[in-house]
Amino acid sequence: MRILLIEDDRKTSEYVAKGFAEAGHTCDVFADGRDGLFQAQRDCYDVLVVDRMLPGLDGLAIVRSLRAARIGTPALFLTSIGGVHDRVEGLEAGGDDYLVKPFAFSELLARVNALARRPPVQEQKTVLKVADLELDLIRREARRGGQMIELQPREFTLLEVLMRGEGRVLTKTMLLERVWDFNFDPKTSVVETHVSRLRAKIDKPFQAQLLHTVRNTGYRLHAPR
Repeated sequence: MRILLIEDDRKTSEYVAKGFAEAGHTCDVFADGRDGLFQAQRDCYDVLVVDRMLPGLDGLAIVRSLRAARIGTPALFLTSIGGVHDRVEGLEAGGDDYLVKPFAFSELLARVNALARRPPVQEQKTVLKVADLELDLIRREARRGGQMIELQPREFTLLEVLMRGEGRVLTKTMLLERVWDFNFDPKTSVVETHVSRLRAKIDKPFQAQLLHTVRNTGYRLHAPR
């Protein structure tokens, strides 16, 4: 079994990694949250073991980012934050299990083995394509007709949501929820402004239009017929 351990406490990471090795498993260890996220995105693991309090990027953000990228590798939070609200928050962020420090390694190993026995998820898409437009979710790169397109982080997320909904009309409310995490209308033109900027980058320099406005409804991204 291949395990990715993201843990910044050296004594804990050495103890856990040694235990996994003695159990016959391969364990890669990262102490920084951003480095751990990058590794989880670029390589294939059977289980992730993630601390919540990490430098660079906290554990909740790591798991949320992986789930947003449709990476379903089972994740176990191993943390000293053990309140009921904290455990619920971890599971709702996309975690599959939650173990509070201090812990017995035998229990950690049993939980990791149980997660690894779950039926494998379908292979996750890491590159979205609509016509000649491509969005690489791992490299965080956009290209159209082989030409690199520079996108700001929010533009990238907006394009990802539109591409995942290819052919469907996405309303302003839906985009506010999925891109800005707003559950209300802030009464601003933030959606219209970002759509306009995105259109200028992915459509205007090219012959065929992909991003369309559906009057009084929303927006739709689809390949030209």
